[in-house]
Amino acid sequence: MFFKKIKSFIAIFIVATFIMPQTLFAYSDYIIAGGENIGLQINNNGVIIAGFYKVGDMSPGVEANLKAGDTIVKVDDNNVKTIDDFITSIKNSNQRSLKITYKRNKKNSDTTLNLINEDNTLKTGLYVKDMVSGIGTLTFIDPKTKLYGALGHEVIEGTSGVMLNVKDGKIYDSNVTSIDKSTRGEPGAKNANVNSNEVFGDIKENTTSGIFGSYTKEINKNSLYKVVDYEDIKLGKAKIITVLKDDIKTEYEINIIKVTNDGNSNKNILFEVTDDNLVEKTGGIVQGMSGSPIIQGDNIIGAVTNVVVNNPKRGYGILITTMLKEAEN
Repeated sequence: MFFKKIKSFIAIFIVATFIMPQTLFAYSDYIIAGGENIGLQINNNGVIIAGFYKVGDMSPGVEANLKAGDTIVKVDDNNVKTIDDFITSIKNSNQRSLKITYKRNKKNSDTTLNLINEDNTLKTGLYVKDMVSGIGTLTFIDPKTKLYGALGHEVIEGTSGVMLNVKDGKIYDSNVTSIDKSTRGEPGAKNANVNSNEVFGDIKENTTSGIFGSYTKEINKNSLYKVVDYEDIKLGKAKIITVLKDDIKTEYEINIIKVTNDGNSNKNILFEVTDDNLVEKTGGIVQGMSGSPIIQGDNIIGAVTNVVVNNPKRGYGILITTMLKEAEN
């Protein structure tokens, strides 16, 4: 009998060891659709090289084999997270050169950056950044967890095109002041004022699916939309919610042309703007609309991510489930 019990226990242990549970996602079935214009600021985890300048006939950064987009993470073996850290390291150096540890394509490497004394000022030949700011659109807030998602795509440093590695950040209140209309080949943009005294939330992640964090303001749970997956999205009529003036959210009609189910893409939904009012005001999709929620019936299905440059009446969207899954990571 004892031997049988041991065999039974072993069998249970083997099953428990090798049967892996399916991944469960805890996002709510109904979420709050955004549409608000937001300001954002992301502090990078390290100092990004945005470009180079010459000091006399020399270019120290180029000679050190550095490239735009490299992230300086250490100077003389001391951690560097901000420009202030970088400046302090220069002051504490031998005043002739710096040992630079930089990250490129997720790999750390070392080089020597020569300093040049010009008019009693030490110069590096580097343009650097540790922060990026901008505007976009809030996509959703989960009423249970107060996690939010916005933009539907990553935030990059504009000069180098490198995605920021979040140290910390915030989203803010923002009012749209004017619109630069899109034309064929020339995407337009929202222009907005940002009120940095009115914080809406923090930024914890910057990914190809958007920015994510915790929403810290009070939320209104009266307007909830059901989350639906790829299989429930229909071709045809839908709408987007966005702001074109001040802080007034407005719905605009679109037509969904095509839907794909690539979970690694932020271009799953191809749509065309059919709302004459929106076309008249913006020419179609403009920069700053990224993150505008896409609604079909009583369902939230995705968010605007990109404009089709040669036909700005057309745009792409990411599946809302892709954003929600990323928000939980």
